[in-house]
Amino acid sequence: MVQEIHVVGAGLAGSEAAWQIAARGVKVVLHEMRPLKMPPAHKTAKAAELVCSNSLRSDDHTNSAVGLLHQEMRLAGSLVLEAADACKVPAGGALAVDREGFSEFIDRKLHAHPLIEFVAEEVTALPPTGLPVIIAAGPLASDSLTAAVREAVGNQSLNFFDAIAPVVYKDSIDFTKAWYQSRYDKGDKFDYINCPLTEAEYYAFVDVLLSAEKTEFHDFEKGAYFDGCLPVEVMAERGRDTLLFGPMKPVGLTNPHTPGQKPYAVVQLRQDNKEDTLRNMVGFQTKMKYGEQQRVFRMIPGLENARFARLGGIHKNTFINSPVVLDDFLRLRTLPHISFAGQITGCEGYVESAAVGFLAGYFKTCEVLGKDIVLPPPTTAFGALWSHLRDTTGNYQPMNINFGLFPVISGEKTANGKFRKIKGSERKEAYCCRALADIVPWLERIKA
Repeated sequence: MVQEIHVVGAGLAGSEAAWQIAARGVKVVLHEMRPLKMPPAHKTAKAAELVCSNSLRSDDHTNSAVGLLHQEMRLAGSLVLEAADACKVPAGGALAVDREGFSEFIDRKLHAHPLIEFVAEEVTALPPTGLPVIIAAGPLASDSLTAAVREAVGNQSLNFFDAIAPVVYKDSIDFTKAWYQSRYDKGDKFDYINCPLTEAEYYAFVDVLLSAEKTEFHDFEKGAYFDGCLPVEVMAERGRDTLLFGPMKPVGLTNPHTPGQKPYAVVQLRQDNKEDTLRNMVGFQTKMKYGEQQRVFRMIPGLENARFARLGGIHKNTFINSPVVLDDFLRLRTLPHISFAGQITGCEGYVESAAVGFLAGYFKTCEVLGKDIVLPPPTTAFGALWSHLRDTTGNYQPMNINFGLFPVISGEKTANGKFRKIKGSERKEAYCCRALADIVPWLERIKA
């Protein structure tokens, strides 16, 4: 009998899962409904399309939890991190990618692998018992598949809303008002374009932002926003000064056009493609209607004549209560031939989704081949993320990787055998050092 695993969804999690399965010598049938059916947030039929930001966040693996996860995935042979490194664009200390190049890289690698078969179809029901499958349909699964999943988990699926930031053509930005500079001059100065606002301009902008016409939801669709991706107008609703401490904070920047006058607020635009013809409005996810976005955002000095390659938007994300409905190997307790991966499990973020895809692919391959599964050490980023999916202590909500998910580290033994307490400023580095030491033996044990 031919051994094969079916993966539903060719997003970040599904692409990573398929790659890890095939790397371990098992055939993969990868089901993707695009281009036959296009979700509202997608623009192409290519695998691993980035529908929100083009940033994978901090790449510092000595002081950042997500940067640590990047490094662990590199060591593990992640396809997503290979693509990110190959398609990297300048973004200071962040790992940002050429959006189209990133997706093209992964799509090409998957199609070229002899053990991966693409099937263009919409999966509308859960597969029959005995067929090993990973559901990696993401937060934008079709209505039919979402309904089937909801029924399988006893109607325990949950929702939250996620938003997309606009993308501007760089040649439409007015550089008599805008300028290049990274905050605190970290990274290359060309990584970010800055548009300054005076106090009067800032409050006029906030007033119009709050009064602009927005997409509304039916009562049965209302749900929580993920705090890491709040629409800019929702942030403004929390107080007229909120944006000054968020995406419009003016710190670490000096306007060369008026060097003696500090900007009251600043809007930053990050490189969105390798050619640097497109710029993403950092932190400006929005649920404003399209016409309103152009009217409101053109109030920003430097963007008066902005041309938009893509306007912002909002979509509903679906996730399941993983600690309750999944077992330790990400299998549905009631139907263990079905596993889940990616944002639908309740992780949040591109890299986190891919990492859970990695784990699901590894777990399912071991199951099919009859091999023992070795769980990642809890001291690693992989293990901390897995622990979040198994956390039954409270109200389960989507979460990015963060050091709060790791086992507490308070001190270390010195050369003379004494215990030295680790100070707060050293703790992040200590978490990273411990994780990178512990990930190596795990990767040796699970090597493809």
